[in-house]
Amino acid sequence: MSKVFTKPFTQQEPVPSAAISRITEILATGRLHRYNTIKGEISDASMLEKEFAEWQGTQYCLATTSGGQAMQISLRAAGVKPGTKVLANAYTLAPVPGAIHATGGIPVFVDIDDNWHTDINDLEEKAKDSGAQYFMLSHMRGHIANMERIVAVCKKYSITLIEDCAHTMGAKWKGKRSGNFGDIACFSTQTYKHLNSGEGGFITTDNPEFAARAIVNSGSYMLYGSHGAIPSENIFKKVRLESPNCSARLDNIRAAILRAQLPLLEENILRWQSLYEALEEGFRAIPGLKVVKREPCEQFVGSSIQFQASGIREDNIPLLVKRCENRGVQLKWFGNPEPTAFTSKYDTWQYLGEIADLPNTDRVLSKTCDMRVPLTFSKEDCFDIIEIIADEVHKLTNKYS
Repeated sequence: MSKVFTKPFTQQEPVPSAAISRITEILATGRLHRYNTIKGEISDASMLEKEFAEWQGTQYCLATTSGGQAMQISLRAAGVKPGTKVLANAYTLAPVPGAIHATGGIPVFVDIDDNWHTDINDLEEKAKDSGAQYFMLSHMRGHIANMERIVAVCKKYSITLIEDCAHTMGAKWKGKRSGNFGDIACFSTQTYKHLNSGEGGFITTDNPEFAARAIVNSGSYMLYGSHGAIPSENIFKKVRLESPNCSARLDNIRAAILRAQLPLLEENILRWQSLYEALEEGFRAIPGLKVVKREPCEQFVGSSIQFQASGIREDNIPLLVKRCENRGVQLKWFGNPEPTAFTSKYDTWQYLGEIADLPNTDRVLSKTCDMRVPLTFSKEDCFDIIEIIADEVHKLTNKYS
């Protein structure tokens, strides 16, 4: 009888007991809103911002209601206005173009290379041809491109670099944290990210004006002084009357959840790496699959894994996904012409109007499969997953080769 995997791919670990205790205390006070404090009290949201800024190694931090709101507010704070062109790598998820569109920006998509990274030659060409002054760089599925080269292109063309670090919280490139290369960075704490508050996000920056604009944009009213990692009052006076209130404040309940998780993140990154390495080794041994070799200087977080189904005809990849699903293994196919669950492709975002073809993105994603790696899995679970995928790939490559 064929092996079936029974664990859910969407099951997260329980919220730490310290968070539950603190949430109970907050609920008992009734002061859930970040600005609802009594004399001498500092809200959990403000303390979280200070703690995350220290952990990330930046001067300023803002906690938001979601990663998508973090991106929208970052774009606004950096100066994006209706009609502004914004470069974005084409391999990303829907909230990225959604954030650009919500601010009135016009996405200019950049092709990717065979390793799912931004094609830096195409980035330079698009920067030169479009005149775009902004680049929303999505470190999609945790794959970090050559950041020195990207920063060099941005400096050459006076481009403001905004990093989408939804999948790279805790990752590093040559020892430097993801998010600290650009002018401003966005993070997500949605359930499937590296910190889990259901929904939530962060913005970090060392630019005082960007920070002040972001805080006012988030809905601080004139209460910005109570935030945990902020620039000086004179910066706020400069921007506070010209920055719209977008009501994207994080509440104290979710802040308490995140404060309890943050001290555990480094240990959890090591746990993810252990699971990822087991899966990577197993997938490399499967004829018909290709796993991209990561750069030694890329300290990524293995919360998901991708492979190229290089030995399977494109029209049979949906069959591979279906057969694995029937045996309990959930794969997503980025080449799917129809958006499925969280997965979609640049040519399905019809609200953006006509988008120029991106041939390498199309070719690479046509064979790209994606799988979550939750910390509720063990190494033994990884071995079972490898066995199931290997079996189904073997059947398809033999039958349809």
